[in-house]
Amino acid sequence: MSRYHRGRRAGSPTNPAGPVYGVISTLDDATPSPADFARCSSLEAKKSELSLFLNWGVPQKNMEISSKLRNRSWLVDVLAIFFGIGTWLGVNGTFIQLPLLVDEAPEGWSLPSYLSVMVQIGNLGPLLYTAIQKYSPKKLNDGWTIHGVLLVGAISCLLTAFFYNQTALVAGTDHSLALFLLTCFTALNACTSSVLFMPYMGRFKEQYMVTYFIGEGLSGLLPSVTALIQGIGESGDCVLVNVTESGEEVYELQKTPPRFDTRVFFLILFALMVLAYVGYALLNSLPLAKREYAQVTVSEGNKYVYGEADNQQEAEKLSKGQYTYLLLLIGAISLFSNGMFGSIQSYSSAPYGAQAYHLAATLSVIANPVACFMAMFLHFTSLRIITVLSILAGLLTSYVFTTAALSPLPPLHDQTVGAVLVVTAWTLLVGIVSYTKLGITTVMRAQGGQSLVWVGAITQLGSAIGAVAIFFAINYSDLFQAAESNC
Repeated sequence: MSRYHRGRRAGSPTNPAGPVYGVISTLDDATPSPADFARCSSLEAKKSELSLFLNWGVPQKNMEISSKLRNRSWLVDVLAIFFGIGTWLGVNGTFIQLPLLVDEAPEGWSLPSYLSVMVQIGNLGPLLYTAIQKYSPKKLNDGWTIHGVLLVGAISCLLTAFFYNQTALVAGTDHSLALFLLTCFTALNACTSSVLFMPYMGRFKEQYMVTYFIGEGLSGLLPSVTALIQGIGESGDCVLVNVTESGEEVYELQKTPPRFDTRVFFLILFALMVLAYVGYALLNSLPLAKREYAQVTVSEGNKYVYGEADNQQEAEKLSKGQYTYLLLLIGAISLFSNGMFGSIQSYSSAPYGAQAYHLAATLSVIANPVACFMAMFLHFTSLRIITVLSILAGLLTSYVFTTAALSPLPPLHDQTVGAVLVVTAWTLLVGIVSYTKLGITTVMRAQGGQSLVWVGAITQLGSAIGAVAIFFAINYSDLFQAAESNC
């Protein structure tokens, strides 16, 4: 059980910074062991850090996992997942629907480039939020702000369902103006979630950050599954359409019409956004959820101070160099994972065939929530493991970038082993990146202060730099060449 209280800053008669929220946890609350935050394997000299991480033959660790599973509210887990779904659902859904959108859009296959720019305009949301919280004498209430952001995301999905194909003349050229504007508002919800939703989850016990990230992963998986049911991604059939005078047969690739149209797809996304809103509303109001708060004091501006019983913060304080290193690392990871991977995946995997491309796209999306789910049982906060995983992700990134740059004739493009390698590389890459980002976020959460706000801000900065860089690389250079789909 926990007690939730609101009061003035301790030791001062007044609190000019605004209300302070705190949750005082009793002995019933599950808290991580100090060993969970060890940065080296000094506790057991005969066991490598990797063996501790994999938890082979360690009954004590099994007992800790069992304790974590018992000392949690599964309802709060479910609500945190619903809340996480409302992060990037709209943006992911828009890009997943591109194979149908480009058929109606006057921009054709240039549409993804325009939408990428619209998504970056959504970064005005976190910039505005941060500026208000830092410089305005009246601070935003995070609870009500999240309500507003989720409503913007839900309404954007609803309006997109009815106006996605409405065009207008801009500088004498026909453009999908309605889709552009609505994508900006959808991106506003997604980008602002990094500096608002994730810090909000910092007031809960550490294990609920994991389930929130599972929900964030599902924000990509659920639209993908919906698109698969819709029929997007089916390779189609080569149909004989003509025979020349010389007897040469001419085939044309004809795809099966989707089972339901784009309007129904975005209405499904709207329903999922409503589910995310309901999940947050319950998470923010239910007494059961508030009992799962950590021992933490939260002041305005999302400044967190954790008690000694929560994560042993004082004993595991990062040095300034380590703190900066993790921020730079998650910025670099986000630059590639959020900013570039989505744009180069087709160049990297499509030369190996339609099946390889769709498997790489589908399995990589599945890898995100699966990696976060694994973190519930294979939990780590070791800087050494984070570094090793980051190096491994860097090697895989080099491979997929090489295959993309050499498109349409990358290595082994005409062999089955090449398709297997590229699908495996993409799946492992996204899974490792998701796992590493969660590990970094968990470590930064334990530092208190505005660490989670910084993580969100650096994540968005890296994503924006990556998206702009890859936009110019694809559209204004000959670095990437698309593979043609022929019969």
